[in-house]
Amino acid sequence: MLAVAAAAVLACNESDVKKYAISGTGLEDGAQVLLVDQITGEAIDTAVVANGAFAFKGTAPKDAYLNITSDASNWSFMLFNDGKPIKVNYADNTLKGSELNEKLADCDAKTDALMQEYNAFVSELMKLSEEEMDAKEKEYDAWIEKLRDCYLGVVEENKDNLIPVAFIRNVRSLAGPDKFNELLESDAPFAQHPYVLDLKRKIDESVARQKEAEEKKQAIIGQKFIDLEEPDTDGKMHKLSEYVGQGKWVLVDFWASWCGPCKAEMPNVVNAYKKYHKKGFEVVGLSFDREKEPWVEAIKEWEMPWIHLSDLKYWQTVASDVYNVNSIPDNLLIDPEGTVVARCLRGDALEAKLAEIFD
Repeated sequence: MLAVAAAAVLACNESDVKKYAISGTGLEDGAQVLLVDQITGEAIDTAVVANGAFAFKGTAPKDAYLNITSDASNWSFMLFNDGKPIKVNYADNTLKGSELNEKLADCDAKTDALMQEYNAFVSELMKLSEEEMDAKEKEYDAWIEKLRDCYLGVVEENKDNLIPVAFIRNVRSLAGPDKFNELLESDAPFAQHPYVLDLKRKIDESVARQKEAEEKKQAIIGQKFIDLEEPDTDGKMHKLSEYVGQGKWVLVDFWASWCGPCKAEMPNVVNAYKKYHKKGFEVVGLSFDREKEPWVEAIKEWEMPWIHLSDLKYWQTVASDVYNVNSIPDNLLIDPEGTVVARCLRGDALEAKLAEIFD
């Protein structure tokens, strides 16, 4: 990989390459330090701390977005290769260099401090009961808004330089794709940085893959169900056709004991079963578990009184391939004749559809 990186640098014009000279302190002798290209995620240089110090010297593309990281510290330093010497100190997580990189370090410290507060809040939130979590919903939303405003503020204040490059991924996560695309359509310097263009390409490809997967998932609607065979909790083999297409409405529910969202959704399925079972509604659970014990325990604990099948093959389960299941919870609602009429009915949507059918 280092040879490939070197070849890429040699192919650039001289004006496209800058020397870097980076020195650092604050780590114990023997610690390894890496200089990482943020586009490839690969190290373009390495150093080992000796006598309390380390150094990098070499060349990289002009304005390359780089990262100094070490296995001996949770902190990393972001920088742009503008040819100006860089000094970092892991003892107090400070960076000295060009005006641009010092400002980047200040922005990094500011956003990191806020993120640490948010993580502490979430850590405490996860200790609460479901009811207590619900009571904290507005507080959680306020935190997300605070983070969004912070990252957007960094971008808005630095539209005349490259600093937004380091925070644009967070902006997309917090402010959404529309704001992300709006910023990238501007003529600001950061919008045409190779890291940003590469990020945009990867996101577009991911969105396209997700769209294709969703289209495959939805293609089953209006079609006859596809039969499959899996064992029940006693190991006895059953075909889906034993329950589907036999004159009742059936919800084929894809779930797993390890799936948090499945656990949160299951009370809705249980309530629907209790309300409509006597009217001709059945549920068949197809689990994505890989171990029998937690699967059986979840069936009892979550009080799911319907037939359960699983080959215990995790994401390689036969149901995943047959029905293009790439996330759970998911489900299929199948009419008495065996035709799939809806998919991924959750919460109020499941209740509304069943009420439309039975009430």
